[in-house]
Amino acid sequence: MDRESLGFDPNTPSVARLYDYYLGGKDNFPADREAAERILSVAPELRAAARANRAFLGRAVRHLAEAGITQFLDIGTGLPTQGNVHEVAKKVTPDAKVVYVDRDPVVLVHARALLADQGDTTVIEGDLREPGAVLGHPDTRRLIDFDRPVGVLLVAIMHFIAEADRPGEIIATLREAMAPGSYLVLSHGTSDARPAAVDRGTEVYRNASAQLTLRGRERIMELFEGFELVDPGLVWLPQWRPEQADEIDFVDGPESSLILCGVGRKG
Repeated sequence: MDRESLGFDPNTPSVARLYDYYLGGKDNFPADREAAERILSVAPELRAAARANRAFLGRAVRHLAEAGITQFLDIGTGLPTQGNVHEVAKKVTPDAKVVYVDRDPVVLVHARALLADQGDTTVIEGDLREPGAVLGHPDTRRLIDFDRPVGVLLVAIMHFIAEADRPGEIIATLREAMAPGSYLVLSHGTSDARPAAVDRGTEVYRNASAQLTLRGRERIMELFEGFELVDPGLVWLPQWRPEQADEIDFVDGPESSLILCGVGRKG
């Protein structure tokens, strides 16, 4: 299958492939690597931030599984790597069901190959800006029972949603579909710690497959409306229930991770 038939332009940096590059992956193209290096030249801590974000995802999924969540909806999943949601969840609850959602053709091809023999885990093509279509997709409905608690994961995806796309309404649509006892896992880039460097990095994303919309702490808190934040609340990535195995050293403090994160429970 050639690149044209996959429906993407390898000369346009992809946010999924940029993230893959930060994590040390190989599923990226020269345009992605060039854009990533431009961003890293002004925000070199982004490599560590990507690893810390991935570690947060694993800790959060494990927390949800230990709290009794057996079904997960991961929107904006990105390219498969180590410690995928279904792998983490199944270590706690072997019958966990996972629906991955992404719109990047490369992500979909890789994920479908990885999940070919996983009957209780699938990947669908979908866009967070159209939450109704994601919730109503036949494969979502096949695996997830919205009458029971579900974990909805929006990890490093909301900062690619512009204000014009009404991020609060997107999350409200998801929240209304979630049964009481469900959880929202969210991480979001912010310019609060290093505004000048982050602003320069944001410029590079203007030519990527999606543009960055960084938000301050108060605005990110608003995205948790209708959820009760579990301890320790909205914090920098390395501050959310850190574990020895995935500690990442941020010499200039946890705010160098550039990303705030939290887990909210619907009452």
